[in-house]
Amino acid sequence: MSFLTALTALLGPENVVTGAGLDRYTHDWSGHYQTKPCAVARPGTTDEVSAVVRLAASHGVPVIPVSGLTGLTGGAMTEGGLFISVERMNRIRALRADARVAVVEAGVILQSLHDAAEREGLYFPLWFGARGSAMIGGVLSTNAGGSNVVRYGSTRGLCLGLEVVLADGRVLNLMSELHKNNAGYDLRQMFIGAEGTLGVITAATMRLVPRPRAYATAFAAVSDLPAALSMLNRLQEVSGGLVEAFEFMPRTYMERLAAHRPDIRQPFAQMHEVNILVELASTAPRDALVDAEGRVPLQALLEDTLGEMAEAGQVLDAEIAQSDSQRLAMWKRRELAAEVMNSRQPTIDTDISLPLQAVAEFFPRIEARLPALDPGYETITVAHLGDGNLHFTVYPSREGIYDAVIEAVEDVVQELGGSFSAEHGVGLSKLASMRRRKDPVALAVMRQVKAALDPDNLMNPGKVIP
Repeated sequence: MSFLTALTALLGPENVVTGAGLDRYTHDWSGHYQTKPCAVARPGTTDEVSAVVRLAASHGVPVIPVSGLTGLTGGAMTEGGLFISVERMNRIRALRADARVAVVEAGVILQSLHDAAEREGLYFPLWFGARGSAMIGGVLSTNAGGSNVVRYGSTRGLCLGLEVVLADGRVLNLMSELHKNNAGYDLRQMFIGAEGTLGVITAATMRLVPRPRAYATAFAAVSDLPAALSMLNRLQEVSGGLVEAFEFMPRTYMERLAAHRPDIRQPFAQMHEVNILVELASTAPRDALVDAEGRVPLQALLEDTLGEMAEAGQVLDAEIAQSDSQRLAMWKRRELAAEVMNSRQPTIDTDISLPLQAVAEFFPRIEARLPALDPGYETITVAHLGDGNLHFTVYPSREGIYDAVIEAVEDVVQELGGSFSAEHGVGLSKLASMRRRKDPVALAVMRQVKAALDPDNLMNPGKVIP
């Protein structure tokens, strides 16, 4: 009680949540993990975060940083530890349109940054379904990806500077706005993707880009995955690298979408094995000029390229968005993925990354192994194909095979030179995978870093490092 009394004196009773008020913090989006913090601290400034961390350290209380609770791997789990929620730290400290950077606190919701950038004619190019609740601190802590990685990279590539409260309460100020800084170790990168195990991210400098003036979006069925890769390369070449998203929705996904959401219009009269949502975006004014046929040049480029591939037999069918409403309808099919894939239970979910040329080989290899584990299994997949990130899910027909399926997937991924974790982080759910697959020397170095920065193991203990 002395700890909670001191915490309440520090932040005020309105910013220390206990009892029934904890209900909304007791599970993540997936619902797979239930958590029991002793309290939730809601600091409003970096200095308050520092004071809370020092207080927790003096009482030996574990600290678990939480943001929007949209994680999928159990990264925000504890039995009796203290949640430090950054929800009140939601200020955009500065948005410098001329330099194309935003200085934001960790509790800024992703959609809020999108809106602020748009008002300045800019764009923050991190885009995924949970953008209305995910916060900057969380996306940095997990190095989140999304649909635009093919063009802009993951969160790591969008961060110029970072502010972190360390395990002893010291504030590490790495809030640079520099694009080049070669002064020693790049400590900033160490905290991105660390899932709060090394410190609490409190603020960041994020890179912005010009807002696109023109989009060209299509839903295309192609003959196979090699044809899809040819389409990606062709469109990158003819557009000068303007492919903004390249999303794979195979027959398994489209059939499940049709069954679960019959209100969503299907693109084609018949189902195809390989379906691609592709979007090009341009900031050039010339690409936004409407021609006599009502098309913008970018749309014409996409239409002509898909037409040429159709003549060659690589594209089987295609629809091209003729309006913003049609574009959003195409994206709706993709953004329903979490709902669609979780509409059936139980699931065995994976978040894997493969070299682009190896994606096509993954499916026959894993399909050759699964029948021995479960003859009645079914699968469903959706993927950020442009960067090789597959969300491959197995619906088992019997219990007790979760670990065996995960190891089979890991085996194939390792054979093909991939990674068992692409964009969702490690948390709790992938600790066994880390133990099996991570290079032993890399794990040893990670443990040394953890011990150096958090010798008492109070920062989100038990996550990431097995």
